Amino acid sequence: MRRAAKIDNNQNKIVSMLRQIPGVSVDLNHNDILAGYKGKTFWYEIKEPKRAVSKKTGLVLASALKESQKRLLDTWKGHYKVVSSIEEILTDMGINGR
Repeated sequence: MRRAAKIDNNQNKIVSMLRQIPGVSVDLNHNDILAGYKGKTFWYEIKEPKRAVSKKTGLVLASALKESQKRLLDTWKGHYKVVSSIEEILTDMGINGR
């Protein structure tokens, strides 16, 4: 029997905010979310800022990533990014002014 995946505390809020943006679709359970916008698919792993982001650099800590996530970052030929905020996602998707 498979256990439900652990969801970072900020994921539900990020998903809710993305779903309010016209033209954006979101699907869950894909390590963490898939977002579609203007015919493109964006794959995001969401990490909680308090536990996974360096206070000094603002970047996600390598120690916060699972081996499978590191492998995806190194080998995936499509879009895959580790983020910790809605602002990072909006910038990455090219959605400004939010």
